[in-house]
Amino acid sequence: MARVVIIGGGPGGYEAASAAAQLGAEVTVVDSDGIGGSAVLTDCVPSKTLIATAEVMTEVVEAGELGLRVDDGDDDPANSVSVEFTVVNSRVKALAAAQSDGIARRLADEKIRLIHGRGSLDGPETVVVGDERLEADVVLIATGARPRILPGSEPDGERILTWEQVYELQELPEKLIVVGSGVTGAEFASAYDALGSEVVLVSSRDRVLPGEDADAAAVLEDVFRRRGLTVLGRSRAESVKRQGDGVVVTLTDGRTVHGSHALLAVGSLPNTENMGLVESGVSLDDGGFVSVDRVSRTSSRGVYAAGDCTGVLMLASVAAMQGRIAMSHALGDAVAPLDQSTVSSNVFTAPEIATVGLTQATLDAGGSTAMVAKVPLADNARAKMQGVRDGFVKLFCLPNTGIVVGGVVVAPRASELIHPISLAVAGRLTVDQVAQAFTVYPSVTGSIAEAARRLHLRS
Repeated sequence: MARVVIIGGGPGGYEAASAAAQLGAEVTVVDSDGIGGSAVLTDCVPSKTLIATAEVMTEVVEAGELGLRVDDGDDDPANSVSVEFTVVNSRVKALAAAQSDGIARRLADEKIRLIHGRGSLDGPETVVVGDERLEADVVLIATGARPRILPGSEPDGERILTWEQVYELQELPEKLIVVGSGVTGAEFASAYDALGSEVVLVSSRDRVLPGEDADAAAVLEDVFRRRGLTVLGRSRAESVKRQGDGVVVTLTDGRTVHGSHALLAVGSLPNTENMGLVESGVSLDDGGFVSVDRVSRTSSRGVYAAGDCTGVLMLASVAAMQGRIAMSHALGDAVAPLDQSTVSSNVFTAPEIATVGLTQATLDAGGSTAMVAKVPLADNARAKMQGVRDGFVKLFCLPNTGIVVGGVVVAPRASELIHPISLAVAGRLTVDQVAQAFTVYPSVTGSIAEAARRLHLRS
């Protein structure tokens, strides 16, 4: 029986543990922060739970177009609904804890040993946890990452916050300054704006979401401004300081922005220090991330890595896939190496932005000769019925074969709508095959079929 020791209990770790147990291994998971990791306890699950409340607020505020009114004598729907913020955050933390407990019970049912503590390597075949030494045939590093902090701008958990600390707030921020306009910054800016905070988003780039589809980012930025959210483009934060009962953010050009709270969303750092990795032959890149190949192998024989500590598409779904792939490879099961061209992702703003496969940036840079079709949601009957006018569906296909190689959806629930495009990309379906599959009328998915029809190749 192979002995597998996994350091880290996040998606990469617990999914790998289940996969290894299914393959007959003796599995031990060493975890210091709680089963589920940051994805369950401080990141994905809590943030998307908060965003779920924000989504309802957005729908209520914009329901006037549908003929609905929440009447308390105020003509402005935005003033007719309020948030009990302590209830929201209590629900967030309760759901995260319940999810963590559920995963831990599942691992226990699978006879996986859980050890609370910090693991380190003493060579590629030994994991040390306190006074205990665990001998292993296979080791998986899945220690995740933590929020990066601006130098001199230490979070205090009260006014200056990371995304791990916002759920301890007892009141809705009156004026929240979000530093960083990547996925995390954009999501929290969108959510707190919907919940009723005045929000200022500080972006060092010329637009929000610089790593996402430019057309999608433009739609989101237009929506932000229409809803009263302030976007400071090309504005890099130099420091964030506490000032009385508020904060002041100083920009590199000397301007200052004052608010009640600040949220730092300026990237992540891998949790790979003081673990004996380099000493055990595990190579790290310049940022401290573990270098892995497509089957999650590190440079040290028998040692694998998965999740945010590898810096490979920092998504919970990718971490889980890396963990499962690692165990399949290490334990002799059939394995399909990680294919980043089939990974789907989502930005949980309002509207959401979902993507898979080829990007517009790659196309514009000459990295592909794909054809593209874009269908605005303003033309979709179902979207009109729902009062949705912001967003689009975009498809990419190869010019000679019509094989679908990518797509973008900007819409409410885009995270659900991207799946048929993901199936098309993974299954190498052609636009004609997508177009010929029935969609419900009326439905937003009808725009996916419409985009495919626009890319029809005449024989």
